[in-house]
Amino acid sequence: MKVTVKEGCISCGLCAEEHPNLFHLNDEGIAEGVGQVPADQEGQARQAAEDCPVGVIRIEE
Repeated sequence: MKVTVKEGCISCGLCAEEHPNLFHLNDEGIAEGVGQVPADQEGQARQAAEDCPVGVIRIEE
């Protein structure tokens, strides 16, 4: 599974705060995903996608 953040992030920081192993905020304050998600953190990646207020977290199986 791979996790990315599409254009449109509003820099709320929820994903990086709740799942720091999967997301971080870049120098502009925009969230970025780690790319390949460890198997034991796939549930966290899906939860982050559901919780994103603007729905820009993308999960690729």
